[in-house]
Amino acid sequence: MRRTPSRRLFAASLLVASVLAPMTAIPAAADHVVAVGRHDEDRTPPDGLGRKLTARLDKAVEKVRREAGIPGVVVGLWMPGKGNYVRATGVADTGTGEPMSTRQFIRIGSETKTFTVTALLELVDDGRIGLDDPISEYIDGVPNGDHITLRHLAGMRSGLFPYSADPDFEHDLLSDPSRSFTPEELLAYGYRHDNTFAPGTQFQYSNSNLVLLGLVIEKVSGHRLGDFIEKRVVRPARLRHTLFPEDHEFPEPHARGYTDQTLSGEVEDSTDWNPSWAWAAGQMISDLRDLRRWAKIVVTGELLSPKTQAQRLKTLPIGDPGTSYGLGIFKSGGWLGHNGSIPGYETVTVYLPSKKATLVVMINTDILVGEQEPSSLVARVVTEIATPKNVYDRPVPLG
Repeated sequence: MRRTPSRRLFAASLLVASVLAPMTAIPAAADHVVAVGRHDEDRTPPDGLGRKLTARLDKAVEKVRREAGIPGVVVGLWMPGKGNYVRATGVADTGTGEPMSTRQFIRIGSETKTFTVTALLELVDDGRIGLDDPISEYIDGVPNGDHITLRHLAGMRSGLFPYSADPDFEHDLLSDPSRSFTPEELLAYGYRHDNTFAPGTQFQYSNSNLVLLGLVIEKVSGHRLGDFIEKRVVRPARLRHTLFPEDHEFPEPHARGYTDQTLSGEVEDSTDWNPSWAWAAGQMISDLRDLRRWAKIVVTGELLSPKTQAQRLKTLPIGDPGTSYGLGIFKSGGWLGHNGSIPGYETVTVYLPSKKATLVVMINTDILVGEQEPSSLVARVVTEIATPKNVYDRPVPLG
């Protein structure tokens, strides 16, 4: 359940109370999030980013957390040759005051799209599909399906109405957040509406696109989407704490998640909501260590041929200054990757090729601050300080 490009789908109210906890540093010498294997070249010096820069980051992150009413924040910044910054601040549970930790699992929402599109592009490399194939070649009943290609779907340029913006879908989900949805049920909500523009002519963020791509992957591969992603993406990337869950499955430890995307508009605990409604667009779970590894893998194309990776990275303007979108990936201030938002949780996982730097942000709320996602506020302030020539700036929701 996500927002339109200009506003969230449900009533927004600021989380006004937040239990404060001290900033927790992870000693660099024992940093459990340092990547292993072929990513050893990314190991950072043991002295962090230096006392002054670290203090500035600590102060800025905590200021944003308090002002935005974010219960808990995890930030990981790795800059080869300069050092790293790994911090947790605030609380994982507002009821008990349990502190936020860098060792927790998190629902990654729309970062799932980078996994789904990677799986799709692997099928392109296998010669089993083509990016310019029409969706009607694989899935029946798609409005204007003869003219909508797989490339249009992966690039958010199909014109299909986003099912998550349908009022009946919103009501059905929020009336019973434990409900399981099938992909076909999700798409049916969107198909009630006319397409919003001709394929390829505009950009519109729509989960309908990714659900269709998930169905294509299942049909062509002969495997369930989660199984195919596990076999062809998660395992080769050596992501040991990343999964496509069944129903409301959520491994321990994890922070509680808080949302105001509710029928009443009041803040609720959404930790155990069933994420099946997001499926190929937003159902997955990961952690800080795996997201760090994944940031570089998805941007450098380690699982794909150079030709196919180049197709993914051809980003086009989306209407927001400084931000463009490729195939399941965006570019903002030179950073490449994706963000994620699902009721109760938000993430940002991006990689800066010019500095071989990685940034991961994990928070346990999705409550907007004005019209801005709180995770974007955290990512922006970190990059303003650490990489002032490359500032991550997502001015409106996209996740």
